[in-house]
Amino acid sequence: MSYPEPLYLGESGEFTAVLRKAGQAPELPMSTASASYLATGASTHGKFGLYRWDFKGPPSGPDPHFHRAISESFFILSGTVRLFNGKEWIDGSAGDCLYVPEGGVHAFRNESGEPASMLLLFAPGAPREGYFEGLAGLDKLTDDERAAFMLYHDTFWL
Repeated sequence: MSYPEPLYLGESGEFTAVLRKAGQAPELPMSTASASYLATGASTHGKFGLYRWDFKGPPSGPDPHFHRAISESFFILSGTVRLFNGKEWIDGSAGDCLYVPEGGVHAFRNESGEPASMLLLFAPGAPREGYFEGLAGLDKLTDDERAAFMLYHDTFWL
């Protein structure tokens, strides 16, 4: 494995770094969690997407599923998050990381009823914001609309 071809060919570098302060409000507050868009696929030119997921306490999380076009990684920041690696559920705690390649069955849950936080990393940087934001309205969609939504967002349920 070697480094990819250079994308920046300048000689002096550029001042293009973007800082997101810890106290910034999440972009997507929900009843059971909130999502902070740390680095979207659009802002990384499609290379990756990085999100902070803060569970507020009530048990929540998706059922087992997989993605065909993106990998997903989970890095637990605080609390306990149950992670499904396709074979078994494992309690993840601060510092634990689960990498799921394309096609890998996975899920996550906050079953403790206590607050917990994790980072979600998607590569390449698919537009997951639309998926997160659309979850609240799934119950208003027809079966065909819901299936189209999941297909568009590369989410396949078991």
